[in-house]
Amino acid sequence: MNNPFFKNHGPFDLLDLLKNNFDLEFSLTDISKNKHIIKDVKNLENATSNDITFFHSIKYKDLAQKTKAIACITKKEFLNFLPKDCIKIICPNVLFLTALVTSKLYPDSVIDNNNLDLEIIDGKFENIIYGKNTYIGKNVSIGEKTKIGHNSLIESNVIIGKNCIIGSNVIIRNSIIEDYVHILDGAIIGKKGFGFIPNNNINFRYPHVGYVHIKKNSEIGCGCTIDRGSLSITIIGENTYLDNQVHIAHNVKIGNNCIIAGQVGIAGSTTLGDNVIIGGQAGVSGHLKIGNNVQIGGGSGVIKDIANNSRVMGYPAKDFKKFIRESR
Repeated sequence: MNNPFFKNHGPFDLLDLLKNNFDLEFSLTDISKNKHIIKDVKNLENATSNDITFFHSIKYKDLAQKTKAIACITKKEFLNFLPKDCIKIICPNVLFLTALVTSKLYPDSVIDNNNLDLEIIDGKFENIIYGKNTYIGKNVSIGEKTKIGHNSLIESNVIIGKNCIIGSNVIIRNSIIEDYVHILDGAIIGKKGFGFIPNNNINFRYPHVGYVHIKKNSEIGCGCTIDRGSLSITIIGENTYLDNQVHIAHNVKIGNNCIIAGQVGIAGSTTLGDNVIIGGQAGVSGHLKIGNNVQIGGGSGVIKDIANNSRVMGYPAKDFKKFIRESR
């Protein structure tokens, strides 16, 4: 599937793609004299034989072993986990080189420029209701019987389904919204995530070329922020409800029928199963797996994976019964 929100400026020859202005050292293994054409950059799981990928953490070794990418940016100690026919690009700073490669392929994704060619929504859609001073971008799709409040912005290429309710002062960009979704006042959906690479006291912004997908019958509370994915999709499952002021970082995937109370923060690339309940002001670290039917008490700090059907509380989060015993 072509990226619906960012233009790919490829393809590139592999060696041309890797050239950079930061004197970042890297070396290649198993490369022939033939040109190797790179069409896109993707994560280990989704990469094809036309793509470059990256492998920076041992946590993803199983995905690395199965990747179909033609080339992979990685560390020297991880080489043996990659397929033999994958070109290994050895670099001490995997994420920085990946960011440079991504910014060449998708230069428009590095900075969130304001969509300045928006137009007032008046008369552009039939069978929807909208308030005053609401603007939309180009190629926007909005389903029938959807209602949009005052002073909201729906930016280019966004898809919104039928019977949705979008509140006032809402910003939606780089997003696909299914039917019967409610997005309350002041929510910001689809902005770039908090990703950057420190380099010689200057932070290099990590490009975010993904998008947000909110599935049907979900609700996003007032003042929530949902970042788009970096190389993948940030997903909110069906019938999942977010209370006010919840933050969902890039690449997070939340299952169906989840309930997340106010001021919860979920860091990047964490996955939640179905029927998860999280109490207010809890924090969940990045790159974790939270199983199905998990309950996390309010104010907890989750720093490890949680198995299915668990109840946890405290910092660091531990079994709920153990937490109660130790708190007496």
